Amino acid sequence: MRILVVQESGYLERGPHQGHHLLERMVQRGHEVRVIDFPIDWKAQNDGSILSPRIVKAKAFKAVAPGVTVIRPAIIQLPALSYISLLVTHSREISRQIREFNPDVIVGFGLLNASISIRLARRHNIPFIYYVIDELHRLVPEAIFKPIAKAVEMSNNRLADKVISINQGLKEYTEEMGAEQSKTKIIRAGVSFDKFALADGTAIRQRFGFNDEDTVLFFMGWLYDFSGLDEIALSLARSDNKHLKMLVLGKGELWDRLNDIKNQEGLGDRLILEGWKPYDEVPSYVAAADICLLPAKRIKIMENIVPIKMYEYLAAGKVVFATGLSGIRKEFGTGNGVMYINSPEEVIPLAEKIRNNGTLVTEGKNGQAFVRPNDWDRMTNEFESLLQEACQS
Repeated sequence: MRILVVQESGYLERGPHQGHHLLERMVQRGHEVRVIDFPIDWKAQNDGSILSPRIVKAKAFKAVAPGVTVIRPAIIQLPALSYISLLVTHSREISRQIREFNPDVIVGFGLLNASISIRLARRHNIPFIYYVIDELHRLVPEAIFKPIAKAVEMSNNRLADKVISINQGLKEYTEEMGAEQSKTKIIRAGVSFDKFALADGTAIRQRFGFNDEDTVLFFMGWLYDFSGLDEIALSLARSDNKHLKMLVLGKGELWDRLNDIKNQEGLGDRLILEGWKPYDEVPSYVAAADICLLPAKRIKIMENIVPIKMYEYLAAGKVVFATGLSGIRKEFGTGNGVMYINSPEEVIPLAEKIRNNGTLVTEGKNGQAFVRPNDWDRMTNEFESLLQEACQS
């Protein structure tokens, strides 16, 4: 199959998320994949020019193996105008790819370029699959634009030939947003089980001077301002237990705040901020941890989100302290490696309580057993079958 994908984030800058894992595996199976993306972080990358160039990167690689072709249309690099220019440049690029690439199917992850794709796909009799991994309109930062974004999202759900979501909560959300129940399907997040289950964290622990008495709390991913890590860092500073450490892998809005807390509170080697690391190094970092974290604050946008990192944490045999959000509870229930918290401030006291009572080992094994069936090859089989069915209908 020739698969055209449209998304409104940078393929190489963010993730890896569901799309990276599935699309790169589809290339390994002999399918051709082209991704039209959008530099959502253009402000940080801007070299001062107003108009960015069109960029094509062949054999792009993020999670599995090179092979995806990433196409980044030009945009106007000014606030608000970046999205307005997307309407023009992405429309032209999608039309160009339909002519030149002649896709068998189009898969959309975004809002505006998905809306453009649906209409062009219908005009050219190409099936369109809407892949929902977030409640997208809630991600729009400007309140004035949220009603418009919601209307676009509802239209996308209603008009798509198939709607994929990654968990039960998001499936119900897509149906509330207009998708016909008969067109919706769940393809859950996967995990490279052996990579995480067999990883060795010894070298990482040695690098940072962690000893057997230390309890290492670990978080990886984008540092959203609602991730709860600043509250945990402050709790860590107030704790008298010097054997509690926190290791953070990632970047984002909270990076500067965490650095300020580290310096102002004199946390030193008790709070280690590593930034981004290549994905193939991530399993060793997870293996170095004692407890993994998803301490997000209770906001509407997070209610149905189940990040891939949850499966990776559990595959490594680690207990996860996670906020008891609806999507997380529906996906993992109880007794499967996840210990629920109500707020980030509960993390440090809970870590001190369970460190030496055997819970970490027992729950870690339960979590591993729970996520073992979520192998990426199985999820790719489901994705491939759905796309093939769409092409044949």
